[in-house]
Amino acid sequence: MKKLFLAAFKNPKQRLLITFSILAMCFLTLASQLEILALGVITKKGPDFFELFAPEKDGVLQRTEEISRGEVKKRWDEVATTDKDIITKNDTKKFFKRVKSPDRIQQVINFLDGYFPVSGNLKNLAIALVFVALLKAVTLFSHRFSTRILAIRVSRDLRQEYFEHIQSLPMEFYQKYNIGTLSSRVVGDAALIGDAVTSVLVNYLQTPFTVITTLTLCFLTSWQLSLIVFLGLPAIIIPIVYISRKVRKISKQIQQNQEKFASVLIDFLAGIQTVKMFAMEDFSLKKYKEQNQRMADLEKKSARYDLSSRPIVHTIGMSFLSIALMWGLYVLKMSVAEVFFFCGLLYVFYEPVKKFAEENSHIQRGISAADRLFEVMSIQPQIVDHDGAETLTDFQKEIEFDKVSFRYNEQWVIKNLSFRINKGQTVAIVGPTGAGKSTVVQLLPRLYEVQEGEIRIDGKPINTYTQKSLREKIAFVPQKPFLFLDTVSENISFGRPFSQSQIVDAAKRAHADEFIRKLPEGYHTELSEYGKNLSGGQQQRLAIARALVKDAPILIMDEATSSLDNVSENSIKTAIKELRGQMTQIIIAHRLTTIEDADKIIYLEDGEKIAEGTKDQLLKTCHGFKQMWDVMHKHSIAE
Repeated sequence: MKKLFLAAFKNPKQRLLITFSILAMCFLTLASQLEILALGVITKKGPDFFELFAPEKDGVLQRTEEISRGEVKKRWDEVATTDKDIITKNDTKKFFKRVKSPDRIQQVINFLDGYFPVSGNLKNLAIALVFVALLKAVTLFSHRFSTRILAIRVSRDLRQEYFEHIQSLPMEFYQKYNIGTLSSRVVGDAALIGDAVTSVLVNYLQTPFTVITTLTLCFLTSWQLSLIVFLGLPAIIIPIVYISRKVRKISKQIQQNQEKFASVLIDFLAGIQTVKMFAMEDFSLKKYKEQNQRMADLEKKSARYDLSSRPIVHTIGMSFLSIALMWGLYVLKMSVAEVFFFCGLLYVFYEPVKKFAEENSHIQRGISAADRLFEVMSIQPQIVDHDGAETLTDFQKEIEFDKVSFRYNEQWVIKNLSFRINKGQTVAIVGPTGAGKSTVVQLLPRLYEVQEGEIRIDGKPINTYTQKSLREKIAFVPQKPFLFLDTVSENISFGRPFSQSQIVDAAKRAHADEFIRKLPEGYHTELSEYGKNLSGGQQQRLAIARALVKDAPILIMDEATSSLDNVSENSIKTAIKELRGQMTQIIIAHRLTTIEDADKIIYLEDGEKIAEGTKDQLLKTCHGFKQMWDVMHKHSIAE
């Protein structure tokens, strides 16, 4: 519950909306009570015989079932204002101003008649009813609209905060949580929490206000009948508590299963080509059906408890309502209007109590969703800018790895690694699969934090610079290019205000301009999801153009030519040569032809540096590199 309040009140802008929602709820309750009172006034045509001629005690008329002739004659003389043997309505009005009727509806009518006459005045009565109806309509709309807006804003703020937070988390976080888990939390859980916040306001503010004020009116009407309400409360509360516990438990199971369900679907969509090539549609369908059926079973179970709460509470409430009706009419001898008013108040009282179980179901789902969402929100970023971190304004001299070690979980993937890269050099990092090459280039922009040793730029440890300024000086071409739903130009500029001429120049240097101009709308062609309307080589060349247009002093290429044909690879190789001296290049490649002209090659095995030098030097001194070179040339001859 604390997390729901935190979600609602964290944003100061929401507090005014919450205050307005609470006021709207309170006025809605008062409007509902006035509505019942108005109906009571309509049904009350005037005092009956037993009320008018009832004995008086201390200025209050008493309820009675017997009236003597003497009491009638005595009261007649008190009420009649003329010598004629008649009593007019005005006579009874004046009489009831002097004495107090035991009928609460009559008391209200007498009070209104003193300021705004309604008895016998249809015009005034109609005006009063229209006023009550408009008040109910305005307060009902205000309540529903304000609570809906509150839920929308809370969900929006949570989604925004969630996205901002996960952006600050290190790469280890993304290895722990899959895409289905993260996406279901931000989309589904935020909406559940928003709805739960409004349910909290209804259940723990509006309902108590309604119960207290309505019970007060009930006691003022008849304390005897009000005791029946207290007998009904335990019978209502017990099933609500039981059902809410069950709903919360099932809600957690549903949300956990939704993650698995989303993951199965995302895995299928991401790997559709593999599924079809292996003709494993039945296998995928089986996994999907299992999760889908599990979801249906849990939802059926949840529906059983959700839908049973209101009928149970309704049955109990109507039972006590009927008892109150019969007890008031036949035992307490109350007027029809008075009993009608009391039963109407009981309806106002029981309605939020009946909804309590439903709203509580929303709250329990919201609590479960908040637990899951704040599980991620509570994860603190391990890589942060230290106090006093400075901005890296320029790269002047060198990059240095000094006895750097790094591990994933308990396995060391980089061990005591040391090397130096001078500004303007082209340095290649090669080695067998799993040697730690990609990890090395991810340590430099602090996607991961070094556990031992130190990485320095221009003599200063990289953690003394702000992450943003450090990464601004690095352009990166990944092995698997990331392209999003937008135009070619926007994919190259990647949110930066580059001119069209800069974008075209970068595309030319990446040898992408030729195929871009053949697209239906050239640089303004909309790419499909993940750039699926382009070949792998074309996607990679766009990624290279994106890196080049950034014009950063350091360029990292992680297997950037792996999807290119020989012609395109030679083009990129030429572009790399042209950048020599202009940019400091760090290149990871299995295809050694790309890096044979590198100023320096670092050969890794099992996270350790085995050798360092030019191609010719490594061919003489490093057996592993020579073996890779020979294998590459055999393939080239075979081709």
